[in-house]
Amino acid sequence: MKMRNLALAGLLAVAGVVSCSLVSNEVYAKVTCPPGSVRDEGNSYAECNLPVQEADDPTLMGTVQQILNVIVGVVGVVAVAVIIIGGIFFVTSQGDASKVTRARNTILYGVVGLIVALLAFAIVNFVLSSVFGGGKSSGGSGGGGSGESGEAANP
Repeated sequence: MKMRNLALAGLLAVAGVVSCSLVSNEVYAKVTCPPGSVRDEGNSYAECNLPVQEADDPTLMGTVQQILNVIVGVVGVVAVAVIIIGGIFFVTSQGDASKVTRARNTILYGVVGLIVALLAFAIVNFVLSSVFGGGKSSGGSGGGGSGESGEAANP
């Protein structure tokens, strides 16, 4: 019963994150900034004095994504090492049942760790790109659709 409740809570948490990422599409009207502002136009008057982001400047989310990718990569390497160690245990068990069981469990834990690392990599990149990326990765087709309707409205 507790496992079912835990699984349900996890499913609801994932659904909440996905729904927030779907709702977070930018729907702002462009504003013309007042004279003397850093920018000429922006999504709101609050952005008029924010510095312009250069293409080669690192962003906070880019840095976080890079750090998390390195951590998940290290976890993946450790999982592969555990699988190799389990294989060595299996080869050197010489038919002893307890050693064979230990080797199989080590390999199983290594495979589970590798699957968790791969899923973590996919989930982290999905969440960071969809929630914090402003819809840049998935908003390509959506942005084009709104741009076409905007062009049709302003001939």
